[in-house]
Amino acid sequence: MKWETVIGLEIHVQLACESKIFSSSSTKYGMPQNTQASLVDLGYPGVLPVLNHQAVVMAIKFGLAVDAEIAEKSIFARKNYFYPDLPKGYQISQYELPIVFNGSIEIPINDKSMKTIRITRAHLEEDAGKSIHDKFDNASAIDLNRAGTPLLEIVSEPDLSSSEEASSYMQKIHQLVRYLKISDGNMQEGSFRCDANISLRPLGSNVLGTRAEIKNINSFKFVEKAIEFEVERQKAILDEGESVTQETRLYDSEKNETRSMRSKEEANDYRYFPDPDLLPILVEKDLIKEIKKELPELFDQKVDRYIKQYSIRKVDAVEIAKNIDIAEFFEALIHHFKENYQQAANWLLSELMGYLNKENISITDLTITADASAELLQKIHENVVSTSMAKIILKQLIETNDSVDEIIEAQGLKQISDRGQIEAIVKEVIELFPDQRDQYLSGKEQVLGFLIGQVMKKTSGKANPKMVNQILLEKLKENRRR
Repeated sequence: MKWETVIGLEIHVQLACESKIFSSSSTKYGMPQNTQASLVDLGYPGVLPVLNHQAVVMAIKFGLAVDAEIAEKSIFARKNYFYPDLPKGYQISQYELPIVFNGSIEIPINDKSMKTIRITRAHLEEDAGKSIHDKFDNASAIDLNRAGTPLLEIVSEPDLSSSEEASSYMQKIHQLVRYLKISDGNMQEGSFRCDANISLRPLGSNVLGTRAEIKNINSFKFVEKAIEFEVERQKAILDEGESVTQETRLYDSEKNETRSMRSKEEANDYRYFPDPDLLPILVEKDLIKEIKKELPELFDQKVDRYIKQYSIRKVDAVEIAKNIDIAEFFEALIHHFKENYQQAANWLLSELMGYLNKENISITDLTITADASAELLQKIHENVVSTSMAKIILKQLIETNDSVDEIIEAQGLKQISDRGQIEAIVKEVIELFPDQRDQYLSGKEQVLGFLIGQVMKKTSGKANPKMVNQILLEKLKENRRR
């Protein structure tokens, strides 16, 4: 039998709030274990949660960005379950009345067309703590610094049909929350992770199959691999005429396999009921209007503007706008360098991104500023330095605190653009290599590259390449006439 894959993702986004969702405890990452958990986070008797207004605003921002409905009234519920890093014995979340519902987002798929993925809901909740299994030999440690951290859980409809679509959707949500600046999206730190619900059904059927949930996937690559493994696992079970068990599974990236964690709970297992310590959230229409006005320019808008306003190639505009940090660096770059926007895009995508990829760092870790990069571009534009010399200068800019002018002066990297000086070197090269000169004159035009290379070698790469090419052609033409 042919099977159809059905996937829905639950993406957990840690919101960029300085304090937790129901307490004033800090959310700063990397602090000593159990130093950022207050009595409220631990659920001590007599303490009361107080809702973080900033978390509500961030949830509304997301809802507006995905054309969702914003609930005028939403409530928090207690989701009851036992887990070692959940000291209260329940998690405060939203269930029946989430703050955001009925949204959608478009993702690119293989044939370059777009597919709409419906977003069922996005609700606010608190995170649990963290179990540490490798600190002691015979026991697990609990770090409660993360307990109470504000989360936005984004639940899709089962509209995804492949691992590639799931990864594309996850990347699109990741891009969006970073554009909105409601999360840093740091997967290594757990700020952005997802649970994947996967089931199979006979091709053409409208009835959903039994699903397995894969918990806490924190990588675009891993979400693809986990889904691919799980699909094959379920296919093998169904092809044998057996039934898939509804359960929660974990993905082991080292073994590239999923394994059973526990049986999958239903909503009634959690015994949801409205939290008696928290009032309903009432969202006024004026607040929604105010937040809507403050929404930033998003990816598609930015790409369109780059193409129309700066005449940048679409493929480059897309590549720059993919990452908000790169887009912001680019805009700071062209604020200082307005002579040639496409040249600025080329420099960013080839030289700067090449360095970042080589060093495996992000653009926010780059030690040079956008205005220093613009100054270097200006030197290329004014023919003060050649592009090849600029690459040397860039490396030294990154490694030292020197300015562009200081490096050019100290290293003697100023481009030679004196016509008389270049002419003399060109004549010398033509005389030194008569065989190559004659080959060019007999029609082997590819030899020109060799002659240009010899001129550049004699000037240590400092000669203006355009002038070298022009003067060489002129002198070779003169030789032909003779």
